[in-house]
Amino acid sequence: MKYPGPPRHQFNGHLQTILPAFRKIVVDYVRERIATPDGDFLDLDWLRKPEHRRLVILSHGLEGNSSRPYITAPARYFFERDWDALAWNCRSCSGEMNLTQKLYSHGQSEDLATVVNHAAGDYEQIILIGYSMGGNLTLKYLGTMAGKQPAAISHGIAFSSPCHIQHSVAALEYPGNWLYKRKFFRSLSAKMRAKEAQFPGLMDLSKLDQVKSWRDFDAWFSAPLNGFSGPDEFYRYASAANFMGETKVPVLLVNALNDPIIPRACTPHELKNYRMITIEEPRRGGHVGFHLRRNKLWSWMEERAERFVFERTV
Repeated sequence: MKYPGPPRHQFNGHLQTILPAFRKIVVDYVRERIATPDGDFLDLDWLRKPEHRRLVILSHGLEGNSSRPYITAPARYFFERDWDALAWNCRSCSGEMNLTQKLYSHGQSEDLATVVNHAAGDYEQIILIGYSMGGNLTLKYLGTMAGKQPAAISHGIAFSSPCHIQHSVAALEYPGNWLYKRKFFRSLSAKMRAKEAQFPGLMDLSKLDQVKSWRDFDAWFSAPLNGFSGPDEFYRYASAANFMGETKVPVLLVNALNDPIIPRACTPHELKNYRMITIEEPRRGGHVGFHLRRNKLWSWMEERAERFVFERTV
């Protein structure tokens, strides 16, 4: 199923990334809070009806949440097609700071496992769809579970996902990506300050003024906060490509070739011949964009995910 291309005014990868984020897609979530095994909490946002027997679990990207258009669109799309939708928020992303020292990361698939295990008992079929960081989480979860995930899980799908995360980190240093880097840095710096207020002495906040590259941020904050000695060890833990080969359900990875922050090196081409893995690289689409000319509400991502689930079986 080929991506037909964006609206004409979205003529480059940046516009195909930024403009779809301004869509307004109304959903009426019901929130549920669940506990994690380490004494923290996760906020889950639901669309559900008692008669639905199928569920889609949606995982957002870095500094995203369940209200982002790339999450509300598939939530509503699948709910209107007789699926329940569960859009979960990573730690600190639901509007309230989490309780433990660590926040969340590209590799923290154990939180997705907590969500899956909480929801799985009520459904005959579950599909996992992740976007950007959430796609990496989805693919890592399925790889690390190696067939031990709940039997109802039938497919995993990831869009715009940095499966070799170190290359995405490097891409944030490209001159044209200053806007994305600044946005992420401002948001995460605020969370570092909030976390230090919770746990005085946890980190050296003076280092925030010394950050020159995203690798610096990971070296001084992301890696130690998650218990790693340095960024390289952290990247190995976080990169889904290091685990995907063990997945036992069909998975789809879609990364656009003009994605500004996910260069082609992020895509695990070394896994393209694995039976359970389908990799697609549309020429256009941007980063979690894939807007359609004929439809201002849905994107091509919803249609592609539905088609993959319909057509691809074990």
